[in-house]
This record gives sequence, structure tokens and C-alpha cells, in this order.
Amino acid sequence: MSENDGGGGGSSVGVVAVLVIFVIVIILAFFAYKAGLFGGKKTQINVNVSVPAPQASPQRPASSP
Repeated sequence: MSENDGGGGGSSVGVVAVLVIFVIVIILAFFAYKAGLFGGKKTQINVNVSVPAPQASPQRPASSP
């Protein structure tokens, strides 16, 4: 009689174990995303190309032929 109690204890332990594993996987995935393992971080390259101001260069004397 006591062997057929519906199996409530064993199945609930299994459900809790699956939920705990699921939560751990979610937390690890979150930290992996923040660490950039899934391409979360993108390297930003500054492509600000500006023309430098013309500098006053010394005047060369015109070569006489």
C-alpha cells in the first residue's frame, strides 16, 4: 500500500532540478552576453577623417632658368 503513493515526491524533485538547471543556464547566458562571447561588444572605430589645417610652409625661391 505504501509503495503506491502517487510518486509525488520523486517527480517534484525532478521538476525542481530541471528548473534550477534552466535558471543557471539563463544566468550563464546573460553573463556570457555581457562579456561579449556572443558578439555583444562591437569594436567601434572612429572614422572621423578631418583635413588638417594648412601649415605656413616657408616660401621657396623660384628657381631661375
